[in-house]
Amino acid sequence: MFRTIQIGSCSFVQGLYVRDAEAGRIVIRVDGRLYEGWPVERALIRAA
Repeated sequence: MFRTIQIGSCSFVQGLYVRDAEAGRIVIRVDGRLYEGWPVERALIRAA
């Protein structure tokens, strides 16, 4: 499953989910490299 993480104040990475990490972070894989960061939740769409 593809997931998006935030790894800095303005840096986001999208890749394949690998595992949960400590303190609420997750690990994803992009081109063989592992990245750990805070998961970005899907935006909720409000009906007008």
